[in-house]
Amino acid sequence: MRRTRLTDVPCPIARGLDEVGEWWSLLILRDAMRGLTRFDEFQRSIGLATNMLTRRLQALVEAGLLEKRPYQERPLRHGYHLTDKGRDFLPVLVAMADWGSRWLLPGGTFRLVDRETGQPVDPVLIDRNSGEAVRPERLRPELTIPAKDETQ
Repeated sequence: MRRTRLTDVPCPIARGLDEVGEWWSLLILRDAMRGLTRFDEFQRSIGLATNMLTRRLQALVEAGLLEKRPYQERPLRHGYHLTDKGRDFLPVLVAMADWGSRWLLPGGTFRLVDRETGQPVDPVLIDRNSGEAVRPERLRPELTIPAKDETQ
């Protein structure tokens, strides 16, 4: 079954899902954020069939979230490293982890902790302009469609 592409949809959520919407991709990005880089590390962590993992890693490279870097010459082997675009995905994963621990794993079975202090982290999305927490009642989506260039 062919997947519908969302690259032309004028919605950043739809376009974001087009690049990382498959759950395997999210788990690969989660593991990359934790420092995993090698194919076998991802395979052990996720348990995905090698052919599927190869496809997912290649899709993340093509989307610009990961980049391949050689780490061994003979035989040639590559590691997969986060790009700036990939690192910018961290808040999405943190928000998902926070939501999942709150609603799907209640009772403190999972939490995010600060590496240095060991203290629990309670993530909140902050508006850079106002410094206020972002809440649904304060938001209104707005889409600006650029005017077509008449010379084209």
